[in-house]
Amino acid sequence: MGVMGGFGTTLLSFLLVLTVLVFVHELGHYLVARRNGVRIEVFSIGFGPELFGWTDRSGTRWKFSAIPLGGYVKMFGDADPASTPGAHTHDMTPAEKDVSFHHKRLGQRAAIVAAGPIANFVFAIVTLTVLFATAGQSFTPPDVGGVQPGSAAERAGLQPGDVIQSINGSGIQRFEEIRQIVSIQPGEPLQMVVLRDGRTVNLTATPDVKEVSDRFGNTHRIGQLGIMRGGAENKRHDPLTAFWQAGREVTGMVTGTFTALGQMIQGSRGTEELGGPLRIAQMSGEVAQSGWYPLVWFMTFLSVNLGLINLFPVPLLDGGHLMFYAFEGLRGRPLGPKAQEYGFRIGLALVLTLMVFATWNDLVQLRVVEFFRGLIS
Repeated sequence: MGVMGGFGTTLLSFLLVLTVLVFVHELGHYLVARRNGVRIEVFSIGFGPELFGWTDRSGTRWKFSAIPLGGYVKMFGDADPASTPGAHTHDMTPAEKDVSFHHKRLGQRAAIVAAGPIANFVFAIVTLTVLFATAGQSFTPPDVGGVQPGSAAERAGLQPGDVIQSINGSGIQRFEEIRQIVSIQPGEPLQMVVLRDGRTVNLTATPDVKEVSDRFGNTHRIGQLGIMRGGAENKRHDPLTAFWQAGREVTGMVTGTFTALGQMIQGSRGTEELGGPLRIAQMSGEVAQSGWYPLVWFMTFLSVNLGLINLFPVPLLDGGHLMFYAFEGLRGRPLGPKAQEYGFRIGLALVLTLMVFATWNDLVQLRVVEFFRGLIS
């Protein structure tokens, strides 16, 4: 019963999180496309065969499909969900061209494509703003309550009572921001500005590298400074402050993601941390069992990452379309059909490779591979 309950919670949480994020992303495309006079043929949550749906008065088919790993908006003139131009786009009547995505001006097409990732960022900021204005935000002053003997903080010269004002040029307002920055930069020098007895002190601290294991036995390398915080509180903000703090949180998420990706490229961080749908499902279930507040927070984090990933200049993603539009703007005309076709093939190969790699990581981290090896041996 406990196993089924845990699995059910995981599945429902995963479907809830993914459905909301996909809907937000595709709604961004949909609203800006409609604003620019494009006819929308299909708005789908998921891929594959339709499970259920309805057709609105403007002729758009809203549907839920069998494979809930994404979604798409199919606009008039598209040959497929990837917005590849259909063969009939050259033979359209003037009335059809007027509602065709591929006959809109360059700026209009770019705005429609960019609206999806932008919607993910807007969703994260708005959601966190409401959260901080109603339920509150965990808010601990960035004071050093204590320093562990032999720690990176002691070696750097940090002292109890110090107030950390900035790290690597980024202003610090909460102790939680210190932990966020330190944890993703193990073994990397951090330039700190500290307020001590009314004067400013510049310090360099190199977080110790610590390996921690989660409850599934997965090992992660994190940075540890060795300082203790003072008293914690949950502060409810006025709407304007809540909006400002939400923007800071989203900025921190973006910075942290790029820092982690840079470390993976350099080889200082393992690529086993890249997760796919199985890991997201697992984490959704874990977070949901902790309560609605962590689940909403997790959803905003995924929304930011979904927006970032879609902005990567990889053909097939929104960023790839924007890259093609940039070339079109520079050349004064679109890239040739062959160039676009090869670009989308390369993009498809890259996306599929990343999905396979991330899914393999999921299977290894969740010990599925180890389980099947045990059955064979």
